[in-house]
Amino acid sequence: MSYAGDTTDLSPKLMPAASSRNVPGIETTPSRRRSRLLAVRAPIGTGHTLFLGVMGFVLFIGFWHWQSASAANVILASPWDVLKALYTLLAERNFAADIGTSVVRILASFTAACAVAVPLGIVMGTFTRAGALLNPVVAVWRYLPAPAFVPLLLMWFGTGEMQKLALLFLGVVFFLITLVMDHTKQVSMDLIEVAQTLGASRRRLMFSVVVPAVMPHVLDVMRQMLAVSWTYLVIAEIVASTDGIGAVMMRAKRFMRTEDVLAGILVIGALGLAFDCLFRLARHVVFPYLRLKAAK
Repeated sequence: MSYAGDTTDLSPKLMPAASSRNVPGIETTPSRRRSRLLAVRAPIGTGHTLFLGVMGFVLFIGFWHWQSASAANVILASPWDVLKALYTLLAERNFAADIGTSVVRILASFTAACAVAVPLGIVMGTFTRAGALLNPVVAVWRYLPAPAFVPLLLMWFGTGEMQKLALLFLGVVFFLITLVMDHTKQVSMDLIEVAQTLGASRRRLMFSVVVPAVMPHVLDVMRQMLAVSWTYLVIAEIVASTDGIGAVMMRAKRFMRTEDVLAGILVIGALGLAFDCLFRLARHVVFPYLRLKAAK
């Protein structure tokens, strides 16, 4: 027989909250600690998040060092050798100029892709007939690998800057259009019907309801697709290029300088992470109401 306040014989299924947190006076058992570690979508603090992120990097670098120290591994430079190679590239080989060239290419091509994809995707997601007309064409182009266009781009634009920008543009624009269209279709019909009931014109409906509702998702899509754009950078810069991070990596490959190749990869990863953080910061600043909504 159990009494009110006596929880010793209650099933854990009836007390999920009590089993997943520390209760004063009750000893935390190993099973409870494991349950907390693997809690599904459990919120964690900022400090805990940063600690786990740093630990992930530490584990990765430790594994990398262990692999490079293996006697059988002669083509994988150690983390320390890569850092020394990166310093030499920056101090003696003007690597900063190559980094700047690559960043400009990414920003120029990605800005052009967003200028085309965001309005087109919003129109296709808002107006059914526009989506029915354009989506099949976009869907086909989305499955074509951008590197397959390199021979054509070389014939059309030669080996100059336009060929590299066009490849980077083609690598992301069709994915951007599709993702923006999909998010636009998810804008609540309740919002649209309320605006129509209040007499909003088509222009007012578009710019006062649909665009504000979808823009946080558009910013997320842009952040994700910028990462894809960086993956095409090396392909764009290894074809008839004399500058940029990819060109430096290709020259290092000819002389089997794996530490220089890895230094280039490290720089691309660091730049990608920096741009990712900038997008997250922009979302945090431009859409403050989302923070309030998440806090509720």
